[in-house]
Amino acid sequence: MIITKNCIIEPLKQHHGEEFYSLYSNRDVRTFLGGVPTKSAIFSSFDSMLQSPYPNSYFYISLRDCKDFIGLVSIDEYHEKSIYELSYQFLPQYWGKGYAFEVLSAVLHYGFTDIQLTKIVAETQTANIASCRILEKLGMQKIKVLQRFGHEQALYQLLSNVKGRDSR
Repeated sequence: MIITKNCIIEPLKQHHGEEFYSLYSNRDVRTFLGGVPTKSAIFSSFDSMLQSPYPNSYFYISLRDCKDFIGLVSIDEYHEKSIYELSYQFLPQYWGKGYAFEVLSAVLHYGFTDIQLTKIVAETQTANIASCRILEKLGMQKIKVLQRFGHEQALYQLLSNVKGRDSR
């Protein structure tokens, strides 16, 4: 568990299923993520995350003061599977309040220190201006623009500032 100024970042657990479903079935959240999946696809994704081997890491995010669920953040294998990707989804009522930056900063630190990654990428639709901005604010550099899932995507990366680590 990671505790930040405003949030609790804890591993995703079986009892988080209802909140997971509320996030994945939210049309606003899913605007740049291919739309709302079917209920069976949502629960299949949830089960896959629960069973995914380390160092894949899926985090349930809640507010410290009231314990309300606000989103999900992960570091898991990217499409090429030799690189790890930072992914995130937050419920709309928590957008623009600084929580995403706070949580993503802590999860990136976890990826570099605990998992000992040397590089973390993130991919988002170029049309998702808010997501592009937060990745840039986190210090990530846009390294490529590509077509995937029928949309233009921006691929960002952040390199560890610690030398001598393997290239996981």
